[in-house]
Amino acid sequence: MEHNSLSRRDFLKGLSVGTATMAFPTLLLSKTPKSKRPNVIIIFCDDLGYGDLGVFGHPTINTPNLDRLANDGQKWTNFYAAASVCTPSRAGLLTGRYPIRSGMCSDKRRVLFPNSAGGLPQSEITIARALKKVGYNTACIGKWHLGHLPQYLPTKHGFDYYFGIPYSNDMDAVRKLKRKDHYHPNYKNYNVPLMRNEEIIERPVYQHTITKRYSEETVKFIKENSDKPFFIYLAHNLPHIPLFVSEKFDGTSQRGLYGDVVEEIDFGVGQIIDTLKQEGLDENTLVVFTSDNGPWLVFNEHGGSAGLLREGKGMTWEGGMREPTIFYWKGKVKPGVVSDIGSTLDLFSTICSIGGAEVPVDRTMDSEDLSPVLFEGKPSPRTSFIYYRGTEIYAARKSPYKAHFITQKAYVKDNNKQYHEPPILYNLNYDPGEKNDISEKHPEVINDIQDLVDSHVKNLKRGEDQLAKRITSE
Repeated sequence: MEHNSLSRRDFLKGLSVGTATMAFPTLLLSKTPKSKRPNVIIIFCDDLGYGDLGVFGHPTINTPNLDRLANDGQKWTNFYAAASVCTPSRAGLLTGRYPIRSGMCSDKRRVLFPNSAGGLPQSEITIARALKKVGYNTACIGKWHLGHLPQYLPTKHGFDYYFGIPYSNDMDAVRKLKRKDHYHPNYKNYNVPLMRNEEIIERPVYQHTITKRYSEETVKFIKENSDKPFFIYLAHNLPHIPLFVSEKFDGTSQRGLYGDVVEEIDFGVGQIIDTLKQEGLDENTLVVFTSDNGPWLVFNEHGGSAGLLREGKGMTWEGGMREPTIFYWKGKVKPGVVSDIGSTLDLFSTICSIGGAEVPVDRTMDSEDLSPVLFEGKPSPRTSFIYYRGTEIYAARKSPYKAHFITQKAYVKDNNKQYHEPPILYNLNYDPGEKNDISEKHPEVINDIQDLVDSHVKNLKRGEDQLAKRITSE
């Protein structure tokens, strides 16, 4: 990990001797302005690429608010989504478990659809459910995609309030659409519902203002809960295609419509941070910004960019699962660039740690507590990561080395599925674009990674396949 601008000694120098020796949670809770526990906001984009923010290298998409958060907080450059497509990625974030454990991944269907009968099982414990037990008010705003039937909605998984679209914004098409229809979209082509709690309030949703309304709902929830600890999971439907933007941002970006969409999301981030400041909560709120998977490259200029990383959404190459990630908490997060490994899987344990909630001990968790990295500049406890596609392990990373056992294009079936024996190997510190196979030089590294995978699989208990279930009446 790269060292932050402040040394460990300088960080502690500003604290009293007695305070510096206190346990971390006690240190945090001793300085909260309005509530005993810190607030948490996760801002989760859909199909945003690693290279789609100014602070992550995009030359023509302006993201001043996110750039500022990264400069004042931590920019993570090796942070992974739990999967390379929507549904399993979201399950991994909210439960802190690889989606195979909850049954939220499948070899038959990769995501949930409007005719799916499955969803996130009630046996799973979400971040919201864990925080509810210690007094948090919780809201899910935006895309859910973990089951649209009543028994699977956010309000059944620990969220007090829900406002959003229950699945992807390109679903419920009124007719069979060709790819060109997604490039020049009419929101009426998608009979997508907008829900408040468990009620549909608009159908089809007017998607041109959906990003704007999500940001406004978040601001409203902050104001209404400023005297209580809250957790907000803001999951934007965009920049997943079809792309829609409000009138204020239409045609404003040099990057075209895709850039307009990202810049409107950034504007909403600014509104949220301004609201925290106005309410006196900016020094008591952790904000996390990341994405569910990489860019949808098949949509050309309507898809994003993975920057120097290889490929995008749907694949286990780096561009499919490594995401632009920012942690911000004024006065608490130690500013800097973190090149250690992290994952959305780790948000569960990290948030439970700072919020004083319990991490479940009755099940296998895949979540690491990143708070020592955030607040003390220590190395990340995560040193490895497993890349799943469906229920199969396609690749694994340990320290800088990544081995691919299987590779496959994003949306073509088994005719291009390639098994690699020996696995192809890359040093991601030297070669983040995965161009130079070094497997012949390092058979011992491959053996080490294989041991990691074998250990992971040995005691793996798979959940029942939720994605393959269909509504029988359709």
